[in-house]
Amino acid sequence: MKLRIGLIGLGDLWQTRYRPALRVLDDRFDVRAVYSTISKLAESTAAEFQADPIDGYRSLVCRCDIDAVLILKQCWLGWLPALAACQAGKAVYWAAGLDFDPQREHAVRQAIEQSGVSFMAELPRRFAPATLRLKELIATHLGAPKLIRVHRQSISDVATSNAGPSACRTEDSELVELVDWCRYVVGRTPNEVTSVCKENVFQSLMLRYGSTSAACNAPTNQGVMAEIATDATLPSRWKEAASFRSPASMKVQCENGVAFIDLPSSLVWFDDAGRHVESLETESPVGERMLRQFHRSVTSLIRDLGGLVDAYEAASVVQAARVSHETGKRVTLG
Repeated sequence: MKLRIGLIGLGDLWQTRYRPALRVLDDRFDVRAVYSTISKLAESTAAEFQADPIDGYRSLVCRCDIDAVLILKQCWLGWLPALAACQAGKAVYWAAGLDFDPQREHAVRQAIEQSGVSFMAELPRRFAPATLRLKELIATHLGAPKLIRVHRQSISDVATSNAGPSACRTEDSELVELVDWCRYVVGRTPNEVTSVCKENVFQSLMLRYGSTSAACNAPTNQGVMAEIATDATLPSRWKEAASFRSPASMKVQCENGVAFIDLPSSLVWFDDAGRHVESLETESPVGERMLRQFHRSVTSLIRDLGGLVDAYEAASVVQAARVSHETGKRVTLG
């Protein structure tokens, strides 16, 4: 089945992620309309895909020849395009950021769930070839994770120098995705979170995952720990120095070995047999994988809101981490 789609917003990743993916998947997606706050960009993109440039997002979602919308850029409109699409009965692919307040915006989640449409929140680290291969190795060779360390580059000096009540929100979207990445690798939601901030920027975020249920009979899964650490030792203007010999994006110590990931497609792992180097450059790109999943979720008879639920859970963890910093205590989740 070929989905007739409308594009809302064309962000920084349009040229490198979404445009190539839509070109490859032209047997699954038919771009019919484009809306962007930059009219020239909307016109050129519409001309390329033989679609119609639209003046407003409401006009786009109400078109009868649109089955689903791809919201690809975060802007002042917030959730409005997504809610309008849900009201119009159109499936939604959400790539407009995850920096939201899960409690204050609980009504948004309820509206999406009650609409009955498919909704996929973009979590690209899950779909990276290296992450998917790591999950295979955990199931077959490495065993259950015991300790995870995620290396994160520092955000810009502008954010740190303008520290204030809203300064942390500049990093929330990335942190939500990193928390979800750890959850995806471990396979369950954390039980506790502890955080340390400097000038309102998270330096270390510690996640503890309790044991699985007794019915699973998996005592080796007890006491899994994950740390999301920010490297803030160098000013961000020294980009070359900051990236010189930087640690792996994720290090995962498992029962039977250890793995090092650099996204999207580099994976090195060790077990009793020694070192194994895997380059996954020939695998499908992340954007293509995510759009394939979106097509599958829309055309399937089973509605999938897992991405939305997981994004809200990860956002709740980040919010609890801020409480941990303010109180100086470990925060229990759930």
